[in-house]
Amino acid sequence: MQFPESWLREFCNPPLTTKQLADTLTMAGMEVEDAVPAAPPFSQVVVGEIREAVQHPNADRLRVCQVYIGEGHASVPGQGGLLSIVCGAPNARVGIRVPVALVGAELPPGEDGKPFLIKLGKLRGVESQGMLCSARELKLSEDHGGLLELASDAPIGQSIRDVLQLDDTVFTLKLTPNLGHCLSVYGVARELAALTGAPLKPLSAAPVMARHDAKLTVKVSAPDLCGRFSGRVVRGVNTAAATPAWMVDRLARCGQRSVTPLVDISNYVMFESGQPSHIFDLDKIHGALDVRWGRPGEELKLLNGNSVAIDAEVGVIADDAAIESLAGIMGGDATAVSDATQNIYIEAAFWWPESVAGRSRRYNFSTDAGHRFERGVDPSLTVAHIERITQLVLDICGGEAGPMDDQIVNMPTRPPVRLRIARAAKVIGMPLTQAQCADVFQRLGFEFLEGQGELTVTPPAHRFDLTLEEDLIEEVVRLLGYDNLPTALPLAPVAPLVRSESSRGRFALRRSVAALGYQETINFSFVQEHWERDLAGNADPIRLLNPIASQMSVMRSSLLGSLLQVLKHNLDRKADRLRVFELGRVFRRDASVTASDTAVQGIAQPMHLAGLAYGPSSATQWGEKARLTDLFDVKGDVQALLARPGLQFARAEHPAFHPGRCAAIMDGATRIGVVGELHPRWRQAYELPLAPVLFEVDAQAAMAAVLPQAQALPRQLPVQRDLAVIVDDAVSHDQVVQAAQGDAVGGLLRQVQLFDLFKPAQPVAGMAATEKSLALRLTLGDDAQTLTDVQIDAEVQAVVARLQSRVAARLRT
Repeated sequence: MQFPESWLREFCNPPLTTKQLADTLTMAGMEVEDAVPAAPPFSQVVVGEIREAVQHPNADRLRVCQVYIGEGHASVPGQGGLLSIVCGAPNARVGIRVPVALVGAELPPGEDGKPFLIKLGKLRGVESQGMLCSARELKLSEDHGGLLELASDAPIGQSIRDVLQLDDTVFTLKLTPNLGHCLSVYGVARELAALTGAPLKPLSAAPVMARHDAKLTVKVSAPDLCGRFSGRVVRGVNTAAATPAWMVDRLARCGQRSVTPLVDISNYVMFESGQPSHIFDLDKIHGALDVRWGRPGEELKLLNGNSVAIDAEVGVIADDAAIESLAGIMGGDATAVSDATQNIYIEAAFWWPESVAGRSRRYNFSTDAGHRFERGVDPSLTVAHIERITQLVLDICGGEAGPMDDQIVNMPTRPPVRLRIARAAKVIGMPLTQAQCADVFQRLGFEFLEGQGELTVTPPAHRFDLTLEEDLIEEVVRLLGYDNLPTALPLAPVAPLVRSESSRGRFALRRSVAALGYQETINFSFVQEHWERDLAGNADPIRLLNPIASQMSVMRSSLLGSLLQVLKHNLDRKADRLRVFELGRVFRRDASVTASDTAVQGIAQPMHLAGLAYGPSSATQWGEKARLTDLFDVKGDVQALLARPGLQFARAEHPAFHPGRCAAIMDGATRIGVVGELHPRWRQAYELPLAPVLFEVDAQAAMAAVLPQAQALPRQLPVQRDLAVIVDDAVSHDQVVQAAQGDAVGGLLRQVQLFDLFKPAQPVAGMAATEKSLALRLTLGDDAQTLTDVQIDAEVQAVVARLQSRVAARLRT
């Protein structure tokens, strides 16, 4: 909502400065987002009248003008108030009144940022005693096609700033949706009067006498669309008339350009009182008007040139031949007023907010009328609004008005709302009396009844936002002043929530992953359907009912697709090394999930952590030879991140990963994640030069921290023995280690470590081509005593026996 301060002060003029006025409105909920001068500073520019304009003797495009600025003016002593000024404007002619910058005047700065100083000079040999100004030179608009022509009755010699009220301020208000009653200058003035106690000048709309009895037949077929419809015929208007300068200036300061007199009058009264209206060309209407809901298949060409399809959820005004207007939003092009218009029909109606809300957005545009109607417009002002428009039309365009046609079909009822004083005091947080609340409602002009400790308020016709007790409480605190609320410390004890040492939060988890060299990414939770099918093996993903884009139609059950998209985005921008991770929710079907405040019936939403590594294992440096990241690098990152005993990696299959380079992450017997190299099929599909390595784990498992356990230092030194065994290629390292450790708990064997793998390229005696040699280091120990050779040999033989029986291993000789 944008308007000039001077217009507001015409209705309510409290003894406040501009800044105080802006602060008062802001603290009452009507935030003044901007307050800028109506014109930039300039000085010594007055109103002058061109008395003579002759051709310049030495230039074809220049004229020498004799400009009268008043008798006895200090700038033209002894010259009868005339200045000789050279001007090249095409509209410089005798009789017009224009701005005159006197010698010594400072005009607004140009592109260099410096003020433009007017000096006495010569143009092509002729002296010029000032400058005649265009609107652009005064920074009043971008119009530079000629001199700024002033009203014929503008006082000669008076400062142009006073004549055009340029020492004005343009306010821009940022209004919340519940303040629809403030979408007009009078609406803001009404609130200002209640806030400050300054008198409010009422809107004046004297009835216009009918000069003929012509009426347009109107039928309201949809009372749930239109509750009141008022209209009047005006004949013999002159659309060639010019809009008065004062109206053009006010519209400009409201952010509205001048169009034609009839359109300007309609817009002006809308900004003034908040009631939109529409003016039809009466001669273009075929028969009677019908206010109804639209019908499928109908179309309408609007005033903005767009053609829209109509359906049964859109209100329209139609005549006997076609649709002529979108109800409460925009008129149609077929009945628009033009230069040839002679007879008009002025319409003002009350459209139910529910029937207008959201309709503009369906057609991808918005209008001032729709913005007001969907918030609620006072239904009692339609007749007064038409009277005001009619008077302005007669004053500016002439014509003869007909009788008023007012159909009251379905007016809204405003049920009373009860305010409990004790409840209001509790919500506001300060002591409150019934007299204070009554004074607030009296200042606002509300009707109310007083009871014991309560007030029953009947909301006025212009307040559609007052339906609950909390709405009245807001009005009370708004007028009492938010800055008057007491400052009080909270009474409740403040106890910080201390997280258990056995778990870490999401922020700590993010820091841990970032410490490993990964950067966090944030992606959409809705993804492409083929990601779920290809990368997660999910044939039945959760589909969105209203996807924001066709390629983002399902909810993700894995984070891997999002990370691959990030990788592709960076590779397309010449990145050669990438470490990224994401901590986010995934969504999958789970019949065991019940509905709650945080869960949807049948849908599990666990938090997952996923990471991706691509390219060299480290940045280029001189101290280490470059090598590519492999599965074991990322496996080490996962081990460092989870850092707990019992963590194991088992061979696994996953639709996103290479069949032989994928492992399940096991916490004991529980699978908590997966790590692996991207499948060659998807590497080719994504056109990746190298294969990235990815991991994905359950975030709850990752956030579980293992507390360190104190252990006494061993009193006896451990003993190590090395074994070399031959096993089949199909036997994994985990199988060998588990076989060596056996099932015994508390024995002498402390650790089994693989330190060498031998698989000869050429046949070797004692080894088949399908076999490999593994070198194992056994660590033995006993805290109570020093081990003897007999104990050591017995334990080693037991390990060898378990290897032979469980994985068919034999000692290498």
